Amino acid sequence: MLTEKIDLYEYFKLPRPENGAGYLTAVIHDQSAEYCSLRVRPAMLVIGGGGYSYVSAREQEPVALEYINEGFNTFILDYSCKPVTFPAQLIEGCMATVYIRENAEKYRIDPEEVAAIGFSAGGHCLGLLAFMYDAEEVKAALGEKYKLAKLDAAIFSYAVITSGEKAHRGSIDNVSGGDKNLVERLSLENRVTPSAPPAFIWCTENDSCVPSENSLYLALAYRKCGVPYELHVFENGPHGLSTATEEVNEANPAVAKWVKLSLTWLKNRGFKIKNVK
Repeated sequence: MLTEKIDLYEYFKLPRPENGAGYLTAVIHDQSAEYCSLRVRPAMLVIGGGGYSYVSAREQEPVALEYINEGFNTFILDYSCKPVTFPAQLIEGCMATVYIRENAEKYRIDPEEVAAIGFSAGGHCLGLLAFMYDAEEVKAALGEKYKLAKLDAAIFSYAVITSGEKAHRGSIDNVSGGDKNLVERLSLENRVTPSAPPAFIWCTENDSCVPSENSLYLALAYRKCGVPYELHVFENGPHGLSTATEEVNEANPAVAKWVKLSLTWLKNRGFKIKNVK
């Protein structure tokens, strides 16, 4: 396994916001001549949560390892948090996806199999990327490269979605900076269109931090737009379960099934290792 840290602002020659992040860590398979030198792999971008106050390590490497073990090459995004506000998080997600595609040959990745997974506020960041990659702010920053930011699949894990009554108010306030004119725009159930990437959505019914309605609103938006999605609502489990194993503090075997379910869903959509000549 190899790791590499990329400064996205340096790569794209863009100014970093004051107090901003915008770093990508590649965690990928080594190209061993013994067994995998001729393989091209799907990619998974991992976006941890943290209420847009910080990025949770519990939802980064442990998650990446689950997908690495199933043949993915993974990339962990450290995006900007409070006091940095929108559109920095959107642009950083787009930069990460464009970087992955522009370097597909280097990392032995299929550029048509780029997925992303987001947790809690990281799920909101994922939604910005999935539904707003073609926003004017992105076009101004990346030019025509914005087209390379379109995801092939998205996995929403107890994601912050709405800015309405069932919002996780701290996340919305942090990413909007309290700008009331921006809050409605950041209600992602209203940003889904027929061109949205297929989605795997999961949460727990008794999440007391991010109400399960967030996931339900998103699934309904997908339904209305006719975009493929799969929804799993597990009955019991607190917020922030990540992989739901002891590695991330609390094991919940019933909820931990989401990992295998998501992998089956991805494989059914064509995400798999390919042997090339």
